[in-house]
Amino acid sequence: MQLSFVNALLRPRAHLGLRASRTLSTVSCPPVNLPGRTVAKSCFAFEVNGSPFRYPWLYQRCYSVVAQQKPAVIRSLENRFFSANASHAAETSQLPVLAQPAVGRWLLFSSALVFAVIVVGGVTRLTESGLSITEWKPITGIIPPMNAEEWNVEFEKYKTTPEFKLLNHSITLDEFKNIFYMEWGHRVLGRVIGLTFVIPLVYFRLRKKLNPSMHFQLTGMTLLIAGQGALGWYMVKSGLENSIMDTPGAVPRVSQYRLAAHLGTAVVLYAGMLGTGLAVIKDWRYANGGPWSGSRTMNWRDMLSNPVGKKFLRLSKGLTALVFLTALSGAFVAGLDAGLLYNEFPLMGGRLAPPLNELFSSAYAKNADGSDVWWRNIFENPTTVQFDHRVLAMTTYISTCLLFAYSRRPAIRALLPPLARTSVTAAFAMANVQVLLGLATLLYLVPVPIAAAHQAGSIALLSTMVHLLVSLRRPSLAAQAWRKAGMRAKNPGV
Repeated sequence: MQLSFVNALLRPRAHLGLRASRTLSTVSCPPVNLPGRTVAKSCFAFEVNGSPFRYPWLYQRCYSVVAQQKPAVIRSLENRFFSANASHAAETSQLPVLAQPAVGRWLLFSSALVFAVIVVGGVTRLTESGLSITEWKPITGIIPPMNAEEWNVEFEKYKTTPEFKLLNHSITLDEFKNIFYMEWGHRVLGRVIGLTFVIPLVYFRLRKKLNPSMHFQLTGMTLLIAGQGALGWYMVKSGLENSIMDTPGAVPRVSQYRLAAHLGTAVVLYAGMLGTGLAVIKDWRYANGGPWSGSRTMNWRDMLSNPVGKKFLRLSKGLTALVFLTALSGAFVAGLDAGLLYNEFPLMGGRLAPPLNELFSSAYAKNADGSDVWWRNIFENPTTVQFDHRVLAMTTYISTCLLFAYSRRPAIRALLPPLARTSVTAAFAMANVQVLLGLATLLYLVPVPIAAAHQAGSIALLSTMVHLLVSLRRPSLAAQAWRKAGMRAKNPGV
């Protein structure tokens, strides 16, 4: 019995997606011994019209014969389909891992939580709630007092602190609960950030969803999160020390150095999460044939190799560092309550700058020879700290305006991608809002809502600069490799 093996062996299967071939080539095979009967191999192949791979030996023995007798049209179609897809599959298997948008969205969500904890921390500082919890319990501290007895125990602990003895000696239990819950909420939010970051990180690593270059960055973020809890408690301890009781005129407050370190690491963590998350999403779009920074006509190599483009990128990085430094100086202003001095602008005591002997007072020097008078006044003198913050803030504002004006030049505007131009405009707008918030905070003696908005505004301004830098970055090597592979798959001749 004769049978078309092309029709039998290449019968269409739903899971293979193959189209049946109606070739009339035939071949005869010797009989096949099966249990209970003997049939011709060709007849057996005709009867078993299911998967041709049910009996592999049958397929292997007859395929060579079929391959030799296939018409030229079949051979040409097979070469065009199977060889192209095989080479593309082999090339794809050798490509580096490219993080998916889910990774980017997770990082952006984590950065939003860090943004929230920074704002809550600012409110905690402004309401003087940070010293209400006198112990650090990373695990059991997540549960607040649940009954009157437990509240009385916490209140008695607070009564032993210098803040209660010097400032809040008349506070009631209900008033204590208000400041307690503010600090407790700040600590709980920090724990939530740790869980929502570490658990997905472990999942993405086990599933190999992360770029090779991301492992070092995400490990650093994990260490920053873990260190933030310890650093926060280290900061709080500085305000609980009884040695302050022996200093005449001293006010119970945390160390401005530790406060700046606590805020600075949180801002670095936020910027890292935001920048990495944005980069992951933009790389994914670029790898799948999307535009670079919103432009389908611009080539990132041309922009980043252009001397003017390099200069603009350097200016953007410098302004980003200046924004961070200004925000960090605000931590010293908050730590020393320097915002309660010289509540006027642009003058300070009727002049552009306070007297030199007030800016660099010898009273702050601790060395006998006075060699530390300069740096101690810069970090410990409230008058000098506020003056420094004013200078940095105005420098940041003027620099942002200049960068915005520079980006509006026709030559620069034609060189920058659309998303970069949008980021510069957003930074300029946010800088104006931030100046207004800063002036309102100063002139109205640091009201809590405006001061908290001012701190949030500094992080928002930093966010626009981070987005600007991401818009000007070159796509990752993984994204470039995937884009090239995709282009070759669509245009095999290229």
